[in-house]
Amino acid sequence: MTDTPVLEIRNLHKQYGNLEVIKGVDITAHRGDVVSLIGSSGSGKSTILRCANLLEDSQQGDILFKGEAVHWKGKGLGRHPADPKQVLRIRTNLSMVFQQFNLWAHMTILQNVMEAPVTVLGRDRAEAEQAARGYLDKVGIGDKCDAYPAQLSGGQQQRAAIARALCMEPEALLFDEPTSALDPELEQEVVRVIKDLASEGRTMLIVTHDMKMARDVSDHVVFLHQGLIEEEGAPDNLFGAPKSERLRGFLSSTMAD
Repeated sequence: MTDTPVLEIRNLHKQYGNLEVIKGVDITAHRGDVVSLIGSSGSGKSTILRCANLLEDSQQGDILFKGEAVHWKGKGLGRHPADPKQVLRIRTNLSMVFQQFNLWAHMTILQNVMEAPVTVLGRDRAEAEQAARGYLDKVGIGDKCDAYPAQLSGGQQQRAAIARALCMEPEALLFDEPTSALDPELEQEVVRVIKDLASEGRTMLIVTHDMKMARDVSDHVVFLHQGLIEEEGAPDNLFGAPKSERLRGFLSSTMAD
């Protein structure tokens, strides 16, 4: 493990108008760390992920990628990144997998996976295709290269979205509720892929409602409540011996589902 984290969030604040939804959060992911963010709907989990990937502007705090801080201009609600090239560079190294798969309906699965490496990174098309086929094999849908998204199940579409993220060769993967739009049996297909990626030592931030997956794959779990970190630590401690009353209540309600 290097001393410099892949991703570091310091004192993050995020507002929508007068509503402050993130109230000063610190999260660190070193190389190979799997960090899961858990908490009730509205606790700020997905917002943190979107701020980390610069899809949303934060109003205060620092975001560092491999020790390099995002440059900002303006203050408060007028604050935004100062350098579009820096934003693009960071975003291409933090591949995001969304709850809704966001695949291009008019492209085959293979075209979906190789599109960004060719257009964003300028990779050779033949090389990108070879890599894309490899990643589709990796997530177990190599036989679906020529199919269109509408011809795939939700679990297959989400695995295609993971292959697309991997094809960017990112430094870290950000998962925003990757299984919540899926039926339970399809969910397990995606969980298996995420577990495989964790076992390979990939750096991941995962927002999830799946407590079993969070417990199984994470090195560190962060429980958010109303925009603040209520409790965090190793999964065995958080799930096995939660200290805070709020976390105990949250786990009893979610584990009972």
